[in-house]
Amino acid sequence: MTTSELRSPKQVEDAAISFVMAQEATAGRMARDTRYQGAVADLVSGDRVVEVKAYGTTSRGETLWLEPRQYEAAKDDPDHFWVYIVENVRQGDPAHFRLLRLGGERLRQLLEKAKQRRYYEVPLPVAVYDAVSQQGD
Repeated sequence: MTTSELRSPKQVEDAAISFVMAQEATAGRMARDTRYQGAVADLVSGDRVVEVKAYGTTSRGETLWLEPRQYEAAKDDPDHFWVYIVENVRQGDPAHFRLLRLGGERLRQLLEKAKQRRYYEVPLPVAVYDAVSQQGD
């Protein structure tokens, strides 16, 4: 099978989700994709609620971003709320993906060090990007 580099964030996310669902099936848990359904996280798998964080390369030293409701769900029930980190996704070959699972006591410890941030998402439409990238300073 020939694989090619994944370019868009959606391609990276979709590949990570598919990979995690396959890994969960191997572990005897049937994962269900709950994205776009108003759920608190990406998947429900057995008794786990799973938020998947996809990284094109490595997550080493990075900060995990959780939505406020994800943080609350994880803090309220770290034994059932899991964060799965899928690394090395951008290269496209699932055989080279790496899965890190955070739950239970380890997740609880990480949540104790969480810092709340507030920010605004400002859209940057393609037309504006293209216009700005064509002009000099």
